[in-house]
Amino acid sequence: MVTELLRSEGHEVFPFNNGNAAHDALEEQQPELVITDLNLEKSRVQGLDIVKKARALSPPAEVIVITAFGTVGTAVEAMRQGAYDYLEKPFKLDDFKLCAQRALSYTRIVAENHYLKKQINEKYQVKQLIGSSAPMQQVLRMIERVADTESTVLILGESGTGKELVARALHFNSRRKFAPFIPINCAALPENLLESELFGHRKGAFTDALVDKKGLFQEADGGTLFLDEIGTMPALLQSRLLRVLQDKEVRRVGDNTPLYVNVRVLAATNEPLEKRVRDGFFREDLYYRLNVIPISLPRLRDRRDDIPLLVGNFLKNKVHIRTGQPFQIARAAIEAMNAHDWPGNVRELENVIERACALSEDPLLRVADLPPAIQAHAPKEVHVPAAAPPATADSPAPTAPSAPRKSTGDTVFALPVQPGAKPVASGARAGAATPGAPSFGPSPGTGAPLDSLKDFLREQELAYLNRALAMANGDKEKAAEILGISLATLYRKLAEEGAGKTP
Repeated sequence: MVTELLRSEGHEVFPFNNGNAAHDALEEQQPELVITDLNLEKSRVQGLDIVKKARALSPPAEVIVITAFGTVGTAVEAMRQGAYDYLEKPFKLDDFKLCAQRALSYTRIVAENHYLKKQINEKYQVKQLIGSSAPMQQVLRMIERVADTESTVLILGESGTGKELVARALHFNSRRKFAPFIPINCAALPENLLESELFGHRKGAFTDALVDKKGLFQEADGGTLFLDEIGTMPALLQSRLLRVLQDKEVRRVGDNTPLYVNVRVLAATNEPLEKRVRDGFFREDLYYRLNVIPISLPRLRDRRDDIPLLVGNFLKNKVHIRTGQPFQIARAAIEAMNAHDWPGNVRELENVIERACALSEDPLLRVADLPPAIQAHAPKEVHVPAAAPPATADSPAPTAPSAPRKSTGDTVFALPVQPGAKPVASGARAGAATPGAPSFGPSPGTGAPLDSLKDFLREQELAYLNRALAMANGDKEKAAEILGISLATLYRKLAEEGAGKTP
């Protein structure tokens, strides 16, 4: 009865009428939910043994125990062992159905939480920051040295260089990583709102203060507060910020009682604060309080060697919308990008790749897919088709291209892999080799050792998961439907394999 009910709800069910067989099958089946009676007749294995074994799985399965009248004490013991809930016999099917739904929803939430925590920890590991050039390696070494200190860090760099990414790396590689990381752009709010956001206010402190409000310093207690565009902060708030840095105390607007806060402050600016100090717009004493450890991020034009690495990272989980094949890029396109000055830095490069993927007619990104400002840097021997004139009544737009999209700039560029990082499988169909594409496995006859079968299968599963996610545009529920598995199973596999990353 229970089996039929669960199957009618679309669940895959493995029924057992023998406790020994069920106990032995748990590790092989890796279920999300286990439903067991506490007293299993004709079996040396009892319900509590099933509960213990199910909770010892990785990840642990949720357990619903069924008990007869008079054994409620044993059911309570099962709850202590980690069971999710128990039902007393006889029970109504609607009650059982609701209990199972709640347990599966809880499993999904736990799996998602585990996955997201792992994603955050991995995403902001120092090794995930892209760059093998000397200036970027110097930045990475500095992050590793100061991340787990309590020192204030001032991050310097032009817009688009990745200042917030560095701030997050500092936070998530410190002992504060399980506490809040709260960013705020000081230039985005007017002075009165910024003061209330940072320090909070008491009810009635001003016209619209209808309730007490915690400030971001209190919200970030135990963690990190990231103050972006610090150079735009008004003079009055600069003095209040200085007091917080000195005394570790905040005073809400309209309140006379200071509150102790334990917050690490990271700040960033895209303009030299020394000039702001000389011009009288920034307090000199606050500047020295913030500039304990400065980290200067290089401009993209000062680390052009990293452009292929960054392009590879941006293309890693993208597939062509019509063919479903992973994107590659032509060597001529890389050469054109290397010659560009990149005033918007890495953010501009990411937007260029996004644009090229949207406009490309096939999975090979060419010079013609890049913005005109970058096309101007293409090698002379590369022919870039002129943009088609707008359609008119006398000259309607052509229905098909007059010539195939081929040129001397179609040579595929083999994108490099971040040093020390594990290559991500391209997601191409098995057996479909692309000339000029990078190869992550040993070539036949090279004598290089093969990966173990387990590692090979893991790579294939990782590529398949990433491809499903790309086809679903990142929608994990839709990807689970494509793969024919539950959402909780997908989250578990993502956490195990490290798929679906967005560095």
